[in-house]
Amino acid sequence: MKFQSLIIIIFLFLGFSKVKAQNYELGKVTIAELNEKVNPKDSTAPATILFKKGKTFYTFDKDKGFSANHLYEFKIKIYKKEGLKWADQKVRFYVGYQTMSEDRLEFSNAVTYNLENGSIVKTKLDNQGTFKKKVNEFWNEKTITLPNVKAGSIIEYRYILKSENVVKLPDFDFQYDIPINYFEYKTDIPEYYIYKPILIGGHKVETDSKLTNGSQSFEDEYNRSKGISYKQISAFYKGKDISALTKEPYVDNIDNYRGSVQHELERVRYPDQPVKDYTMTWEGVATNIFKNENFGKELNQSDFLLEDVKRLLTNVESKNERLNIIFKFIQNKMNWNEVNDCFTDKGVKKAYADQTGNVAEINFILINMLKLAGIDVGPVLVSTIENGVPVYPTRTGFNYVIAAAEIDGKQILLDASHKFTYPGVLPLNVLNWRGRLIKDDGTSQEINLVPDKASKEFSNLVVKIDNLGKIEGKIRIQRTDYDAYHFRIENANKNQDNYLEKLEEQLGDLKISNYTIENKKTNLSDPVIETFSFVSDNRVEIIGNKIFVNPLLFFTRSKNPFTQEVRQMPIYFGYPTQEKFNLNIEIPDGYAIESLPSPIKISSENKEIVYVLNISGEENKIQISSLKEINNSIFAADQYNGLKELFQKMIMSQNEKIVLKKI
Repeated sequence: MKFQSLIIIIFLFLGFSKVKAQNYELGKVTIAELNEKVNPKDSTAPATILFKKGKTFYTFDKDKGFSANHLYEFKIKIYKKEGLKWADQKVRFYVGYQTMSEDRLEFSNAVTYNLENGSIVKTKLDNQGTFKKKVNEFWNEKTITLPNVKAGSIIEYRYILKSENVVKLPDFDFQYDIPINYFEYKTDIPEYYIYKPILIGGHKVETDSKLTNGSQSFEDEYNRSKGISYKQISAFYKGKDISALTKEPYVDNIDNYRGSVQHELERVRYPDQPVKDYTMTWEGVATNIFKNENFGKELNQSDFLLEDVKRLLTNVESKNERLNIIFKFIQNKMNWNEVNDCFTDKGVKKAYADQTGNVAEINFILINMLKLAGIDVGPVLVSTIENGVPVYPTRTGFNYVIAAAEIDGKQILLDASHKFTYPGVLPLNVLNWRGRLIKDDGTSQEINLVPDKASKEFSNLVVKIDNLGKIEGKIRIQRTDYDAYHFRIENANKNQDNYLEKLEEQLGDLKISNYTIENKKTNLSDPVIETFSFVSDNRVEIIGNKIFVNPLLFFTRSKNPFTQEVRQMPIYFGYPTQEKFNLNIEIPDGYAIESLPSPIKISSENKEIVYVLNISGEENKIQISSLKEINNSIFAADQYNGLKELFQKMIMSQNEKIVLKKI
């Protein structure tokens, strides 16, 4: 994936670009705005953000030092009933700090404007429209519901987030699922903090930055008024006419491509103190994380595991066998508490005793046991798909940790926190670009998380068609690796009758009998194998003395998943796949083959996608083989038109009919 087209690192320097600020203020609603029926540039939009303004500035306390304040203002026009959801605004804020005060969030200036009898009517939010709830031990959430909102309304609100956390500033998003007409974001950052600003999304954004004078007043321990003066970097970002971020098929995480300005602390340089680096290099990230007592220290807690390791590995010499035994033991013993983290919470020893822990605790226990077994293994930091992609050195971009073992020069990735994984197969949301292997000496190594080997789904069908168009046959479907894993997490705990009912519907209302399945919940490294008989009355078409049959029967694709004219985001398939169908069809007595679809082979550049259909017939038998290979997990947006065309050719080939004539 070419992230260069999506992510632009902004280096702030004096006189970079002069931008003239415009006047966008809350409370300045016009009759013309209220009369507007549609967004002039996107008539489908249910609502539009007329403007979003943000400002980040710092305040000082003698005991706590600098704190960050983030002020946001919104003005939104509602056009349609579907846009009424924008009357409900939710903002989460962090409360899980151990050494800092909780973040604080306050809404204000929440107003709804309507046009009634030619006059502007203003309705303010009262206290009953504000709600606060605890999401979990780390996050709280505040919600406002603006009053009297209907199609045609304009709503406005402001909120401020106050935080002692200056390591990672909140992202300033400027793209939503509705258009935004204008945005601006200002930051005044004291010279003591050096942040790395990143612009996501490839949008045209005007920027300016310069050194200005800053000052703070505060009271000392004797309640005397004091002040400090300093230089600050004042930056400004502005843009307009940002289109809605629309959902597209085959996308990993839409938020990876949402237009935003992001900051992460890179260096702190207080006067008369040593400079403190945070994320200058990946090695710095690795060293910093490893020094955390909930990371490095926990990877050296193994004495309590020694007896179990000895018991498990009695007379086991093979390292591969040792790895598999320990992995299965931890996977069966430990239960994930559904918390993703790359740091432990209660620690590996207590988690082991409780048989419950977060991702880090379970996989650290796995690592510690494998080390006791004499296996070279270490932790790999990961950002899950829903957490985004850490494309630059970052401490806070990781939210997950797995293990990487090496045996006979071969690297094996491991995650024992989920019940259907096995060595070499990870949870699907972990297949997110690259991770960082953290070594004991503080260095790190980039790890490709996407598998090189294709997962396979092979289907073999033996089919007989009668002269009334009825189809009877048997199917054997074999799934390997990630296709098998995906099947298990989707279906392993479902009622079989419900599963078969849904499968019959998916395959065109055929009737299934004699169903068996192998390795559904056990023997996880082996393929999942389904076999069943079927009967179908609606998969062929009879016109006059001819029968028309789709070559792939009920596996025929009829619709291209790629229908958009323009693609905004890369195309994400998750992992390499190989889909193969072998069909042996017996045609009815009294019929002969009149024509068969033409064999076809098509491929994309560098054979990243390959499609082959071969078909032959002799007497009353037809043999068909179809192969589709997707050999890359992700394709850049500029490859979209080629993929769209390839899939269209594939679908046209599958829908070319076998024609049988009566003799």
